[in-house]
Amino acid sequence: TAIPGPSAVVTALAVAGLPTNRFTFEGFLPRKDGDQRRALAALAAEPRTMVFFEAPSRLAETLGAMAEAFGPERPAAIARELTKVYEEVLRGSLGDLHERIREDGLRGEIVVVVQGAPAAEPEEAADLVGLVEQEVARGTRLKDAAGQIAAAHGVSRRDLYEAVLAARS
Repeated sequence: TAIPGPSAVVTALAVAGLPTNRFTFEGFLPRKDGDQRRALAALAAEPRTMVFFEAPSRLAETLGAMAEAFGPERPAAIARELTKVYEEVLRGSLGDLHERIREDGLRGEIVVVVQGAPAAEPEEAADLVGLVEQEVARGTRLKDAAGQIAAAHGVSRRDLYEAVLAARS
């Protein structure tokens, strides 16, 4: 239970048990299936905790789409009727929550909180040599190509430059 505040978003974050250092409020997802899938695909790599509003009648369908887009093991919470008599918070993976809601459903005002995507494993400079060589083939200077690719993939520019030189010899 949380102390009532001016926003269901912040209250849901407080009781969800998920990271709250950074979050994004996404509101209601689009109603049309294709639009909803595109919106979720765009959020699949979002590292911040995501907060959504959802209608009870669409909750099971939305959780299924989220499990498909984000993976069924992604931690999430469903908060309903916050600060009211029938307040309830369900926590688990998207797959588990989808199974529970699909059978029983929920009523009331719903807030869905989904943990952000885990940080991607850093790539090794040696794995990016081919991308640098493609840029060089397009006419980009080696130093500039290594800098661009390194920045885009979160690796050291110097390490990538040296990996390209090592691969060439």
